[in-house]
Amino acid sequence: QSAEAAVDSYVERYLDAKQPVEIKLNEQGETKKFSAEDLSTGKQIFAKNCLNCHVGGANLVNPPISLSLKSLEGATPPRDNINNLVAFFRDPMIYDGSDYTYFCRQVTENWMSQVEIEQMGAFILRAAQKAPAWGAIGVEQN
Repeated sequence: QSAEAAVDSYVERYLDAKQPVEIKLNEQGETKKFSAEDLSTGKQIFAKNCLNCHVGGANLVNPPISLSLKSLEGATPPRDNINNLVAFFRDPMIYDGSDYTYFCRQVTENWMSQVEIEQMGAFILRAAQKAPAWGAIGVEQN
């Protein structure tokens, strides 16, 4: 089986990830490369664990705060990078960072390895950057 067979067609078509892509790693602007296979694995993990509440990057529990890049950037701390998004997955906090949230499940290391959780985070961030209508809120967003 070729490596290309492991690449999800959505990742290839909408996330423009035929070659490894750089995803923001931290607030200092450092980046980390993720392959199309990494993003495809991240998409599978997201579909298995997050899709019930976050279909298409929406947020069915709290619709005004989606997984759009704008919403991720506006969180405290900003969730527009791998490290902060992984920290959120490990200890979910409400949007302003002042308290724990009970809407998102805590993702322990027993549940997902660091590699898996980073792949899922990379998929979310790349989709927020590239996928049409990812995180759109009804008809209000352009």
